[in-house]
Amino acid sequence: MPMRPTLMLSLAFVLAGCATSDSQRGMQAPAHSAQREPDERGAADADPLLARAGVDYRRVDEAFVTAATPQDNIDSPAVWRAPNGRLWLLATAKQGDGLVIYDGDQGASVARYGREGGELGEFRRPNGIAVFGDLAFVVERDNHRVQVLSLSLPSAPLSAPGIADTRTPRLRALASFGQEQLRQPYGLWVRGISADELEVIVTDAYMAGKDAKGDEIPPPLEQLGRRMQRYRIGLRGGEPVARHLGAFGDTGAAGAIRVPESIWGDPAHDRLLIAEEDLATGTAIRDYTLDGRYRGQSIGLGLFKAQAEGIALWQCDDGSGYWIATDQYKDRSLFHVFDRASLRHLGAFAGGTVGNTDGVWLQQSGSVRFPDGVFYAVHDDQAVGAFDWRDIARALNLRSRCQGG
Repeated sequence: MPMRPTLMLSLAFVLAGCATSDSQRGMQAPAHSAQREPDERGAADADPLLARAGVDYRRVDEAFVTAATPQDNIDSPAVWRAPNGRLWLLATAKQGDGLVIYDGDQGASVARYGREGGELGEFRRPNGIAVFGDLAFVVERDNHRVQVLSLSLPSAPLSAPGIADTRTPRLRALASFGQEQLRQPYGLWVRGISADELEVIVTDAYMAGKDAKGDEIPPPLEQLGRRMQRYRIGLRGGEPVARHLGAFGDTGAAGAIRVPESIWGDPAHDRLLIAEEDLATGTAIRDYTLDGRYRGQSIGLGLFKAQAEGIALWQCDDGSGYWIATDQYKDRSLFHVFDRASLRHLGAFAGGTVGNTDGVWLQQSGSVRFPDGVFYAVHDDQAVGAFDWRDIARALNLRSRCQGG
């Protein structure tokens, strides 16, 4: 049922001063206790290790791995490219109930935003995150919503020639949506529809209770038709206004998403890829159309041996490019690469450190340190690793640029 206009979005209150003080104090400790995710194994289950998997891959060493903050429980990254060209890496902190902000070129932690709570600018169990333009969309599992934040740089006099611009991002909460539909949201994908409209698709991992081991039980097939929720976001006048367009999800044995999280789309090929993380039925990537129909194929079924997780797309205007999808081995994550159009498997790579990856983000537009782009992957719930795209391309014989690469 569409949300009433008065309830669709909570109007923004100014958080510039609040955000600054929160950054200085650091995020407050969460009031709620940790809970198992639907895709997490029980204590008695053995974690799969890449060292024992016997799969072929290329090693690509990380350009950096951020300092570990295990108390945050880092889940997913996204990048804001500031007007001055600098990359700022934002990561959700599930236990920290907020965002950690890093220098995207060097990996240093520069700020934190948010605290525990249900108001705008506050978070409960943030999971998925996406950046589109100067807006960040953050999924909150325990607030059952998506929060929209604006990203900007503080006003300051222009730096003198040769002096680095040291301004760090300012975040301001604008709105939230989805509270009336979302039950246990996790991942999301955002795309532009027009100059003043966006579409947001959110995965919802509502479950049917827990078993004797404390593991959550997926609902029966006939109840999986609302795994993805679709919203239209209007940007007229600078204030986001959300409208619920409906839900979708296949309810057949082959196409259903029993344990959802990561999702990403490709309008050029009318494609929506969704990670099926359920191990009992076989973890893989489901291939849907943008209007929500299962195409009848699952990518990587049998290829993913740990758990299909984060998804990213490297793309060119001519329709060519590469999909990257994560296999979540505990010791070191494996990143499978597929052809964008045909979905043919092109190879896989792993780093020297990054393992147990949840979210990933591919920043294709370059920076000073990463002129051809950079791939970020969460490391073991406590840090984020960065891979120079040139190193990935060299290792797997991929293009480093769309033109002349």
